[in-house]
Amino acid sequence: MINTGFLHVIDILGTFSFAVSGAFFAMEKRLDPFGVLILSFVTAIGGGTLRDMMIGNLPVGWLRDGTATLVIFSAAIGTMLFDQWLKKFNRTLFLFDAMGLGLFTIIGIEKAIELNFSVGVCIALGTITASFGGVIRDVLLNNV
Repeated sequence: MINTGFLHVIDILGTFSFAVSGAFFAMEKRLDPFGVLILSFVTAIGGGTLRDMMIGNLPVGWLRDGTATLVIFSAAIGTMLFDQWLKKFNRTLFLFDAMGLGLFTIIGIEKAIELNFSVGVCIALGTITASFGGVIRDVLLNNV
């Protein structure tokens, strides 16, 4: 089992990564700042919210701890402010998306291990945690 302090750091980094990724996708579709903020939130918390609802961990994590909300808001605002500078790096969008996938897979699997689920369920919850926020983002942006 992973140290809970380290797990919290991974969670914050994954939240930040997916919030930036969601903001990038929203700005590519030329959404207004409110739309960028909403897409950042959905991308960053979608998978973890579904995972928590499936395992009965209610209220979901981001409602219990305000850190995620602050991280998402800061990431979205920062991405909007430094958009032109960040666009100079071609692979920035994919970097943040890939980082979020990896970090949230660890979080989802670790939560399942803590609850003594089988290996298959651990893998499924890791996959859901990592990918479902992006699925919701893509559906909202009509990227399906």
